[in-house]
Amino acid sequence: MSLEPELSNLDRLTPEQYRARYEALQAKARARAAAPAALAAAGALPCVWKTETIPPGKYIVQRLKRFDVIRIRNPEGTPGAALFLWNADDVSERYNAGDTVKLQWTTVLTTGRVLFSDMGRVLAAIIADTGAGHDSIVGPNGPAQAKGAPNGRDNLRLGAAKFGMTRRDVGPAISLFSKITTDADGRFHYAGPPPKGAMVELRAEQNLLIALSNTPHALSPVQESSGAIEIEIGRQAPAADDLCRHFTEEAVRGFENTDQEFAR
Repeated sequence: MSLEPELSNLDRLTPEQYRARYEALQAKARARAAAPAALAAAGALPCVWKTETIPPGKYIVQRLKRFDVIRIRNPEGTPGAALFLWNADDVSERYNAGDTVKLQWTTVLTTGRVLFSDMGRVLAAIIADTGAGHDSIVGPNGPAQAKGAPNGRDNLRLGAAKFGMTRRDVGPAISLFSKITTDADGRFHYAGPPPKGAMVELRAEQNLLIALSNTPHALSPVQESSGAIEIEIGRQAPAADDLCRHFTEEAVRGFENTDQEFAR
């Protein structure tokens, strides 16, 4: 069923009607994400073509083709891993933290959610997640927090340089395995290190360049990584009933925009 008639009338809704619509959509999305299929433990990744271990304080860069899947594991519960993504076919299109949160009406990036670019297209989909929490508001640490130790901001810039880009090409990034809370005054707080064995799985929805740094979250009280991050890369195209592609109206539109680019 087309969503366009409803979407075209959004500007006619009162604030109360818009809030009610939003809350209904979020309840539906949470119910879908909590379904057994979405929460099932990840099995063997199909068509694995690369595995790698990222030592504490180090980073990697990687090219991914559309529908490659990268599984990122945190076996020791280290306090964060910084991630940034670019469209490999046009690096002026890159991850947009603000749109990813705003368009999906949530800061909770978990199974079913997607990572948007600054052009309204989907860069990657979160197809599996153990729920450790991933922060795209505060993000990874920088020199001020690391105090001489390797930090996420500088490592992502170094990663960009490997692809011929500069620091201007690195925007606000994601800190994986980093749960953040807010208090009554709106202050951000680090909710503690993730459980050992935390995992998130991303499917590339475009040809991507990624930089991934094994460095802490900016608010972590421990500003040195405590263990390795492990990655595994395979390949798996989405099924017709793929959760991410139908999770929210905003995601549906993002995938339509993305698919149109590859249909040209």
